[in-house]
Amino acid sequence: MEWVETTGNSLEEAKEAALDQLGVAEDDAEFEVVEEPKQGLFGRTRGEARVRARVKPSTPRGKTERRPRREKGAEKGGERREQRPRNNNRNSDRPAREPREPREPREKVEVDPAVVGQAATDFLAGLVKAFGTTGDVTVNREDGEIEVRVEGTELGLMVGPGGATLLAIQDLTRVASQRRLGDQDSRLRIDIAGYRERRREALSRFATKVADEVKETGSARMLEPMSSADRKIVHDTLVEYEGVSTRSEGEDPRRRVVVEPA
Repeated sequence: MEWVETTGNSLEEAKEAALDQLGVAEDDAEFEVVEEPKQGLFGRTRGEARVRARVKPSTPRGKTERRPRREKGAEKGGERREQRPRNNNRNSDRPAREPREPREPREKVEVDPAVVGQAATDFLAGLVKAFGTTGDVTVNREDGEIEVRVEGTELGLMVGPGGATLLAIQDLTRVASQRRLGDQDSRLRIDIAGYRERRREALSRFATKVADEVKETGSARMLEPMSSADRKIVHDTLVEYEGVSTRSEGEDPRRRVVVEPA
């Protein structure tokens, strides 16, 4: 898989953009940090983050060790038959196979975003039926961004605790549409029963409340572990908030946002 290069205001934002282009989950991608934002005065950052990413190459499985065969002519009646030596060089006269040439990376192809959106819509419509519920699937496209929404009743099972099932469905939909068609440019997002919008609003209110406390007390506050998408909401909410700054620390899935005085 060829490398893609993306930028963002933070490393998390640049990585999220790369994952959107590749159409895979974070665990299925590998990253190289090309450039990090520089720390400026008063906790502000200068410049932008730049990363390179690609889909992790699959690792071939090792050969499974076989249990040794029981030799023929085992003891029978207290005697052991004499074993003839096997000729293991039966194919010794055959020429050795030439090593295969490495595959060239897949060429980038131009894919109509409308086709990607339709493929995602069809896949989600079938998934709604598979879950045994009903819902309407609609798609909105704008400047290379594709959002597919599922609206209906009793969709909580497709959202899951903390949106975990929704994220898994989004990954599957990206595979069924973007990766199948070879699309590397569109940014595809899935929302079910308006969960993402409600989540964004709730996180924005929470982030603002935490920023007020940090500004009042002068003490930093470390938030609970969050997904990269949720961390981005917190960073975006507080980027213009006077008197505080944000950063992320730790490793996924325990990576957290720290809100501290500027």
